[in-house]
Amino acid sequence: QVEVVESGGGLVQAGDSLRLSCTASGLTSSSLRMGWFRQAPGKEREFVAYFSSTGGSPSYANSVKGRFTISRDSPKNTVILQMNPLKPEDTAVYYCAVVLRPLFGGDKTVWDIYNYWGQGTQVTVSS
Repeated sequence: QVEVVESGGGLVQAGDSLRLSCTASGLTSSSLRMGWFRQAPGKEREFVAYFSSTGGSPSYANSVKGRFTISRDSPKNTVILQMNPLKPEDTAVYYCAVVLRPLFGGDKTVWDIYNYWGQGTQVTVSS
């Protein structure tokens, strides 16, 4: 049984940084493909970033490109989302998700393609 757990959210001021961590357990393959999504109150869930250990550069939403960085951490089943600098519009619940098959192009941004989800972690950025 696959379990996905996020951590690292919190309340910060605009311009600050946060580091979100996502760990997946129960995977039967050494391949790791993870996406970060976020959902603000009253808004649709939106894609933030995607990482694959099997090749290809990380992918980012335009709204976070240049500010957020997604990378693999030790242990190898962990992915980090480094967010800096944060803006008030980044306020949302951030979700990590695992997908079992390779994704290409715009598929990475489609949340219902992902197989397993974490419970979410709140990020609040004050102005």
